Amino acid sequence: MEINSNLSEKAKFDLVLVEQAMLGDQKAYAELLDRYKDAIYFMLLKMVNNKSDAEDLTIEAFGKAFKNIHQYTPNYAFSTWLFKIATNNCIDFIRKKKANLISIDNTAEDQEGPISSPTAHLQSSNLDPEEQLIKEQNIKLIQEVVGKLKPRYRKLIELRYFSEFSYEEIAEELDLPIGTVKAQLFRARELLFNILKSSPRH
Repeated sequence: MEINSNLSEKAKFDLVLVEQAMLGDQKAYAELLDRYKDAIYFMLLKMVNNKSDAEDLTIEAFGKAFKNIHQYTPNYAFSTWLFKIATNNCIDFIRKKKANLISIDNTAEDQEGPISSPTAHLQSSNLDPEEQLIKEQNIKLIQEVVGKLKPRYRKLIELRYFSEFSYEEIAEELDLPIGTVKAQLFRARELLFNILKSSPRH
């Protein structure tokens, strides 16, 4: 990857990490996550004014960025590209939330909100192929990547993929609404799976 001479030293270091990540280096993904998770989170928090939503959107933004990391070009800083993904994703989230609020007003929805999220079709207990892939990987991935995030995400993932709890059991264990458990696991799974897909299989 040809380095743009206008990039700052920080951006040049990011580029090295991006190249390592493209080769499947999980530590490089974890380092990129660690360098920008707080800045992304606080930017999103200003946009949505809700800590839980901002945390979920942070994971979603990194998941999308890592999934499409091969599309990044060093014409501009990785951080610029990442912030753009996070911002666009957040705008979509706000737009959908407003649309959902309108539909809630018009229909007798469950109190947790509409159940039309992408998590609704997930099976309750049996792990699907993506989840099985996550489970089979070394727990180091969990420590390196999810360990950079809030402890509750790490706990959710450990319960789901290593203890093989059902969504209902996790909800009971953590005293969370099942809709919250499904939504957060869906986002965390996307982040992990996108990294694993880029990693060399042993």
